[in-house]
Amino acid sequence: MIEIKHLSKAFDTHLVLKDMNITFEKGMIFGLIGINGAGKSTFLRLISGILQPDQGEIWIEGKKISEHGYLRKDIFYLSDQPPYSYQMTILDLAKLYATFYTFHWDIYRSVLSRFHLTDEQPLSRISKGMRRQGYIAIAFASGASYLLLDEVFDGLDPVARLTFKKLMIEYQSEGKIFIITSHSLRELEDICDTFGMIDQGIFKRFGNVDFELHLFKKYQVILKNTVPVILKENHPKIFYHAQEGRILTLVIDANQPIDLWIDPTHYHVADELELSFEEYFMINKGGVES
Repeated sequence: MIEIKHLSKAFDTHLVLKDMNITFEKGMIFGLIGINGAGKSTFLRLISGILQPDQGEIWIEGKKISEHGYLRKDIFYLSDQPPYSYQMTILDLAKLYATFYTFHWDIYRSVLSRFHLTDEQPLSRISKGMRRQGYIAIAFASGASYLLLDEVFDGLDPVARLTFKKLMIEYQSEGKIFIITSHSLRELEDICDTFGMIDQGIFKRFGNVDFELHLFKKYQVILKNTVPVILKENHPKIFYHAQEGRILTLVIDANQPIDLWIDPTHYHVADELELSFEEYFMINKGGVES
């Protein structure tokens, strides 16, 4: 378990994170979302120890990490732009990390095999996605219980993404905690059980992915004509609406019937559609309100 208590970090006069509080339970796959510059990478670097907080504490299994440095050996941080020497191979990287962790070479070879990846070519001669796969193999082989993975899907092809997701699910049962960020919210939607949305230095929202997505309903409404629809007076809050010809799209409160917004005599049919995690993010960010 990782406990974050009143964590704050500023760079010069710019406050990036302020009074962050959250607990990560064993077996959690946590998606960290937010626009570029929101503080996602800073948050991971604080947990990993690369950066030091200005205020607040990080606890692992009931112990302050600042007072028990050995706990960092149970944390593996994969940067969004991991450094490497052009002449190094994946095997060279693995040997380097093996000096810091209780390295499991059998796991390393097994993960490489699942990616159909060899480890003998110089990193400069393989693709970004292949380098990322190599780092993923090293992350699992490190034996760390807490894997902090920044933009981990970047560069992975669809097959590699699926392989990685299967690996996380397998190791989740061992009690490992995964904290992952991604530019693609769709990637996080089908793997993360919980999420946190960082905005203006705080967790604007966090919770269970399925629960949050079910707070809203998305409808595609087939109108009877192309005249711009007029929503009912005093209708409840609407999160999104857009009309193209006879097609009206609405995102509304899941607990209210659609007829509170639009007169049923104005449309033929209203089909309920699945709301994606990406749409949920944009709604909460305020980027899709009409």
